[in-house]
Amino acid sequence: MYAIIINAIAVVLGSAIGALFKRGISEKYINVLNTAMGLCALALGMNVAIDSMQKTHYPALFIFCLSIGGLVGTVCKMDQRMEKATRRISTTNLAEGITTGILLCCVGTLAMMGPVMSALYGDNTYLMTAATLNLVTMVVVASSYGFGVAITSIAVLVWMSAIYGIALVSRSFISEELISEVSLVGGILIAASGLGVLHIKDCKTINLLPALIVPMLFFAARALLAMWGLSF
Repeated sequence: MYAIIINAIAVVLGSAIGALFKRGISEKYINVLNTAMGLCALALGMNVAIDSMQKTHYPALFIFCLSIGGLVGTVCKMDQRMEKATRRISTTNLAEGITTGILLCCVGTLAMMGPVMSALYGDNTYLMTAATLNLVTMVVVASSYGFGVAITSIAVLVWMSAIYGIALVSRSFISEELISEVSLVGGILIAASGLGVLHIKDCKTINLLPALIVPMLFFAARALLAMWGLSF
């Protein structure tokens, strides 16, 4: 849970730094920080994916999950809806900045998988990586919109705490197999996010987020068939 608080603090600290050097931060420094974070996300995602792939009992399931999840996200135009979300809020710059900060810090694999892994295994790796990314992100956002965007920290705290609480309560219903499959898909999405930060390839990871739900549906269907005396 402490790692979630660190995420909120990182948002406030990043906002303070960005506001202090408002529009005075050289682009080359922002670029090098983004490059470092992109490489970290890429390495972390690949490591998680490879480790989870060795534990999976369904080697091809992640392909099915990413394919179905990507199709669902694309049909629902999730990336376009996120881009338009900032325009549906108040026309004030601060409101736009806060909305942008919330979208960047709360919508993503790290922000969703981090609290789950922390609740189930006490593993804060995802959350600490998210905190670092949030720090850099808010430096950039606050340099444009001012310190008021620090309000984003409240949304980050509430969002991550809610996911953490749900995962903690449902711990007894979550199997090791399910976690392995979700982690495999999550690792690939984190690596994809890293590619985006590095400007190598925009993988539209927001469209791929529904892929995290597909393993849950698969295991729910398997359990239902087992009740009927069927299996696969």
